[in-house]
Amino acid sequence: MTRHVIRTENAPQAIGTYSQAVRVGNTVYLSGQIALDPASMEMIQDSMEAEIRRVFDNLAAVCEAAGGSLAGIAKLNIYLTDLGHFGLVNQIMAEYFSEPYPARAAIGVASLPRGAQVEMDGILCL
Repeated sequence: MTRHVIRTENAPQAIGTYSQAVRVGNTVYLSGQIALDPASMEMIQDSMEAEIRRVFDNLAAVCEAAGGSLAGIAKLNIYLTDLGHFGLVNQIMAEYFSEPYPARAAIGVASLPRGAQVEMDGILCL
């Protein structure tokens, strides 16, 4: 199968040796997104809520560039430096997703790139 790289200016550009997403057939593998503002490439650090919203907005932009939407995410992985924010993630996620919700994992980690408190990646089905 052929791999197609997905790229959009509406999400942060890759800060390493990876693509924003890669499509193989009708499956899109979304790279991790942190709360980088796509225009300035600076971290959103106003609040945890703002960070989470920026991450969802970045994921949505990549999904749209691939021809899909957040509704097509089959698997979502959430990485948090403090699992105490899990409730807030759930609250905000309910604004971005509706049932049926994607399968999901929430993982506590020691640190994330650029001092981020949350990172998300996923698998999108078109």
